[in-house]
Amino acid sequence: MANDILNGQEEIDLLKLIQALWKKAWIVIAAAILGGIIFLTYTIFLVAPQYTTNALLYVNNAVTVGNAKVSISSSDIYASNSLVSTFSVILKSRKTLEAVIDEGQFNLTYEQLAAKVKGGAEGDTSVFKITVTDTDRERAANIANTIVEVMTENIADIVEGSSVKVVDFAVVPTKASSPSFFKNTAIGMIIGFVLACGIIILRTLMDSTIRDEEFLLDKYKNIPVLATIPDLSQDTQGGYYGYGKAYARSYAHANDKARKAARERQEQERMERREQNNRSGEHVAEMQGESPFVNSDSNGEG
Repeated sequence: MANDILNGQEEIDLLKLIQALWKKAWIVIAAAILGGIIFLTYTIFLVAPQYTTNALLYVNNAVTVGNAKVSISSSDIYASNSLVSTFSVILKSRKTLEAVIDEGQFNLTYEQLAAKVKGGAEGDTSVFKITVTDTDRERAANIANTIVEVMTENIADIVEGSSVKVVDFAVVPTKASSPSFFKNTAIGMIIGFVLACGIIILRTLMDSTIRDEEFLLDKYKNIPVLATIPDLSQDTQGGYYGYGKAYARSYAHANDKARKAARERQEQERMERREQNNRSGEHVAEMQGESPFVNSDSNGEG
């Protein structure tokens, strides 16, 4: 997690990150609870409730050719770009919605009304569903029923030979469809949890403070530790800055670490010297074996 002075690389210890999160678990929990409270408060006091109502129309698939009425199968309709989908486009058209505004005397623009209205097929049937969402429950029902009246009167002029029949008028909704207090609270808790974890991890990664001698002994094994300063901020028998048992334990622990590291270095140096001496002895033996005088004696030539 700290910058490596020797090779300039940065190492990330996942175990230390998990330990840092565990030590600050109370902050993470508090942040999650706080986030949930903030989002819940915002939802209750600042988000206007929305009310949704629906009206249903049956799309008449029969067209008139002269005096005869020809029935078009459902497969033929969907193959020719679906009559119900055509009704969805007609519903959102400027002509239809402006007619709804004039008929119902609504104080809305075309763009505002278009944002409140949706339409589509009810499942795989030929029933056309009109959905209206508004902050005023009564106005939502009035808009939906006005759309029903306008479409039933004018649809034959737009889609020649076709018509719609009312299946169900819209009713005034009894409860709000949104916002969801549970959903928004859960979102707030998740955001608080993620932010707290992110901040803790970021601070841990950016923290280059050397807090104990173990970090130096583990990371820089070839660099000797000359001295350590014990932690005197603990509450000991001698007071806040007293030299009590905690100081003695810290000082003894530091000395043990330093002596252990010194012994390891000395042992390593002895092994290196021994290996160097062995290599020197082998080199001398080889030199003696290659001497011409030794070879002449061994051959008996004097």
